[in-house]
This record gives sequence, C-alpha cells and structure tokens, in this order.
Amino acid sequence: MAGRKGRARGELPARLVHGVSDRLGTTRFLHQNLRKAFPAHWSFLLGEIALYSFVILVITGIFLTLFFKPSGMPVVYDGSYAALRGLSMSEAYASTLHISFDVRGGLLMRQIHHWGAIIFLAAITIHLLRIFFTGAFRKPREINWLIGVTLFVLALAEGFAGYSLPDDLLSGTGLRIMEGVVLSIPVAGTYLAMWVFGGQFPASEDFLPRLFTVHILLVPGLLIALITAHLMILWHQTHTIWPGKGRRERTVSGEPTFPHFAAQSTAYFLFTFGVLAGLGAFAQVNPVWLYGPYEPDQISTGSQPDWYVGFLEGSLRIMAPLETNLFGHTIPWNVLVPAVVLPGVFFTLIAMYPFAERWATGDERLHHLLDRPRNAATRTAIGAAAVAWYGNLWAAGGNDVIAYIFGIPLFWTTWFFRAGFVAAPVLAFLVTRRICLSLQRRDLRARREGVESGLISLTPEGGFRERHEQPSDEEAALLRTRRPAELVAPYPNHLIPLPTPDRARTQVRTRVNRFYMNYQAESYGGGQGDLSRDPRDGGPRQEDDGG
Repeated sequence: MAGRKGRARGELPARLVHGVSDRLGTTRFLHQNLRKAFPAHWSFLLGEIALYSFVILVITGIFLTLFFKPSGMPVVYDGSYAALRGLSMSEAYASTLHISFDVRGGLLMRQIHHWGAIIFLAAITIHLLRIFFTGAFRKPREINWLIGVTLFVLALAEGFAGYSLPDDLLSGTGLRIMEGVVLSIPVAGTYLAMWVFGGQFPASEDFLPRLFTVHILLVPGLLIALITAHLMILWHQTHTIWPGKGRRERTVSGEPTFPHFAAQSTAYFLFTFGVLAGLGAFAQVNPVWLYGPYEPDQISTGSQPDWYVGFLEGSLRIMAPLETNLFGHTIPWNVLVPAVVLPGVFFTLIAMYPFAERWATGDERLHHLLDRPRNAATRTAIGAAAVAWYGNLWAAGGNDVIAYIFGIPLFWTTWFFRAGFVAAPVLAFLVTRRICLSLQRRDLRARREGVESGLISLTPEGGFRERHEQPSDEEAALLRTRRPAELVAPYPNHLIPLPTPDRARTQVRTRVNRFYMNYQAESYGGGQGDLSRDPRDGGPRQEDDGG
C-alpha cells in the first residue's frame, strides 16, 4: 500500500505537467528552444549587462518607492542629519534624506539604484557601439536597431527623471536648464513649459508628482515593452556570429540555451548584482545632503550632470550667443540649436544609418556573420568620428572645471572645444580609416607570407632570417579578405549626358557607393559566406589587399 501511495504521489506532478503540455504545447516549445545556440564570445554579453542592470533598477526602485514622497509641499526638516535640521525644504527632498539616514539599508539601495542607472546607460552605449562596428545592424536586424536606439533615448530620459526627483540643488539646476530648453522652442515653448511644469517654474507641488509618475510608470512601461520586443525579435532571428573556419551566413553555432547559456547567464546576473552592490557600498554617488534643497536663486560651483547628459551640457556651453527677434518672438539660437536641434539630428542619424548604408552599398543580402571592424574601414571611421564628436562635447561640459584645475582662461577651453566640434570628427575619420587599411594590408601580408614563428635560421649566405609559418585554418579564415565587387555601383553611361534629376541622383549614389566600397573589404564569409568558397572546399576565391 505504501508503494502504491508513493507512486500515486509521484504520478500526480507528472500528470499535471502532461496536462499543461497537452493544452499549451510547452514540451514541444521547450524542446525546440532549449537547444537554441548562443555564441560564447564575451562581446555578446554586453547587452546582458544592460538587461541585468535594468532588472536591478526595477528591484531597488520598488524598495525606494515605498519610502519616497513625490511632493513639493514645504516642510521643516527634523531628521537625523543635523546640518540641515530646522531648514525648510520640499517633502521630496526630506524623504530622500529620510531614506539615506533613517531607513535601514536605504542609502545602500539609493546608491545601488543610482549606480545601476549609470551602468545601464553605459552598457547600452557599448552594446550599440559593438553592433555598429561589427555590422550587426544589417538585414534582417534593422528593426531591432531602431528599437535599440529608442531604448537608448528612453533610458536617457529615465535617468534624467530619476536624477531630478530628490529636488536637491544640483537636480533643480538641471531642471532649470531643461525649462530653458523647452522655452527656446519658438511659439510653443511657453505653453509647453507651463504644461510640463504645471505652472511657473519650479512649480514643484504639481511637477514632482508628474515626474514621479513618468519615472516609475510611463517610461519603465515603455522600456519593458521594447525590451520584450527586442528579445523576441532576437530569439526569432538568432544571434550574429564572428567569421571563422567553416562558418556560413545560414548557420549560427554556439552553446545550447540549457544548461550552458542558462548557467552562464545566471552567474553573469549575480556578478552584475555583486559589482553594483560593491559600488553602492564603497563608492559614494550623488550625496544630496551636501547640496541642500533647491532654491531658484542659488547654484553649486562646478556642478556637473551625470555623464550620459554631459554632451548636451557641452553643446550649450560652446554655442555662440545668437538670437533673433521675429514678429514679436525671440528665437534663442544659442539654446534651440545645441539642445533641441542637435540631439534630434544626432539620434535621427544614428537610427537611420542602417538604411543609409544599405542605400550606399546596395547590399540587400541577409547577414548573420559579423564584420571585423578593420574590414569595413569607412563604417569604422564614421563610428570613430561620431565617438570623437560626442567625446568633444562631453568634455566641453566640464570646461569650467578644466580651466580651474589647469589654471587656464575659460575662454581658451571654450574655443578649443569649438574648434574640436569640427576638427575632432574629421581627424578621427581620416586616422581611423588609414589604420583600418593598414591592418587589412597586414592581414593580407600574413596570409601570403605567413606569420612570425620566433625561430631564427642561418641562411646559406651566412645571414640570419626569421622563419615564417603558415597560419592555422582558424587564423586563415580571419585573415582572408575580399572586396565585394558585385556591390560596386557602375558610373552611369548615358549617350547624351543631360542634367536630369534621375541622372543627378545616380551620380550622387555612385559617388557615395565608391566612397564607401573603395575602402571596404569583407572577411571570408563576412556577408559572402554562401557566395564564395575557399579553393580547398572546391570553390573559387578572390583576394584583395582592401586598399
């Protein structure tokens, strides 16, 4: 009887699992997806840092929500921090001090949350750069690229909203700048500012509850929806993979989802949480008690925003003081251009780049193999130029701090970064493309002459020469390059070259194509794996020096 009861107890979970699977098809779904291949290369884990940081942000944010009071009502502080006791402040700032000094573990959670936001933005940035420089945005992944750029913009807005909630002097200064940016919009600026702030700035009694709702509900909801869509598309389309021996466009190799990738991801999440917990415990960030409550007539000397909005600060600082009075309206170009037009154009160009490259190259093929950045010299140079341009603006955001530390006039630093706004991206583009071409030629030389072995031999003439050896098959697969001649657009050949619009468009597209493709080489299989085979596999091969 005991054995029958034991079997009955053991059969019940099995019958339950079978019943659920019979109705929902879970067994078939798990069987198909648990063996899905994931690349083992470390660069594919950069996006996971962003995902895990977001999860930690949600967890710590829920904790902070239980104690934070998003209210601008004035109160007199009587908490544990003696330096501010008896001072009038908003209820939001007082509750932030309460979390920091009176709630058990509150300061640790605040700091983990803040560090999580910084790492979240940094991980998204590095992940986007990895995708850009390796060409992972190409067909069929353009939609996921657009989702990624949108996630980046939303993450910027979410970070700024959270940074502004404590209503301290530093965050209030950032909100004052935001109000000026909104007011710079012609005609509609005044109405938008009144709508956003619920009245005349600071209007914290109405604005802080709105900002809190945006921070904990609206933007996180959009982020969760887009992250879910991003992962679903990624799962459907599979990962990209680095070129190598035997790798082709139609196959993706790697480790199975279970147990390898699942165990690796679990450990990686715990590692990310441990790093953020360590930063929260030992690295102070955003000590709002040192800044004091926000007062419109006060500002902190040397105040700097978080790194991810530093480029906007820099663009405002180096812009010339220009404005226009037109039909009774003042258009402040010194705010409108650097803080509204410039970031709008910047993020639009980032989002549209995959389509611009496809138009320039005419490449309509599916790509699952990545490019080595050196083998896409023009794209890599464009990316380096964008990084240099962004870095120049980011450094310009601290021009006053740089001038103070090095003891130089502030106007010198301002003009230096103004010149760098144009010169830095141009110089970065030229230098990076030449470096890529040099690396391509070095790969070709290693392919033809072999690689250094470190072995010195005596020649019959009595000299010494280092022996070169043929690279391994895996190294040879990376060293082999080819120029995709089928993507090079021919110059138009008209019998009567009339200046028609169609001819002008063709001429422009041809020149853009040549500008791009003349410096473009693809590694063996990098976008061409199914079209060209190595002679050792029984097929033709073309090689070029990429220059």
